[in-house]
Amino acid sequence: MGPEEAIALVAMPGGGKSTVGRHLARSLGLRFVDSDSEIEKRIGVSIKAYFEREGEARFRVVEESIIGELAKTTGTVLATGGGVVLREANRRALRDNTTVVYLRSTPEELFRRLRHDKRRPLLQVADPLRTLRALYVERDPLYRKTAHFIIETGRPSVQTLVNMILMQLELAGLVDPARVSSSVEPLRNQS
Repeated sequence: MGPEEAIALVAMPGGGKSTVGRHLARSLGLRFVDSDSEIEKRIGVSIKAYFEREGEARFRVVEESIIGELAKTTGTVLATGGGVVLREANRRALRDNTTVVYLRSTPEELFRRLRHDKRRPLLQVADPLRTLRALYVERDPLYRKTAHFIIETGRPSVQTLVNMILMQLELAGLVDPARVSSSVEPLRNQS
């Protein structure tokens, strides 16, 4: 990937987009951008506060505008918000302007990772696993439709996930293996 390229990561909330994205960007010598952080900078409050004050519909309008812009930013790895795929315009902007990687996790894996997370409003409900399952049913087909590549996350380390993404990009001819930072460990046989 050169400076003219962009990769976008899509996944359920807690799917590892920001963590994997930072490592992937470093490995490729690209800039890391988190769309939620970018949105918060522009609206001047947390997304949670904006949701409470303005509602989800208004937030999605703001998100769509910013995603349209960020998708056209070259030389980046973009971590998107979990609900970005709910709008067709976002799916199209990402698919048409970036290489989209879906970090696919089951609701049960997500719950295991997030069960102690008190920052995510979606988990502050009586049955967070049920909420995650409902979101997954709604969003998984949209993530799949948007993605150029799907990476099953399971339980591998962040570095293994980065290596899996790099391998897919190399096999597709999108990454020159010589450009990948030497700090990336080779993918080892997991058997």
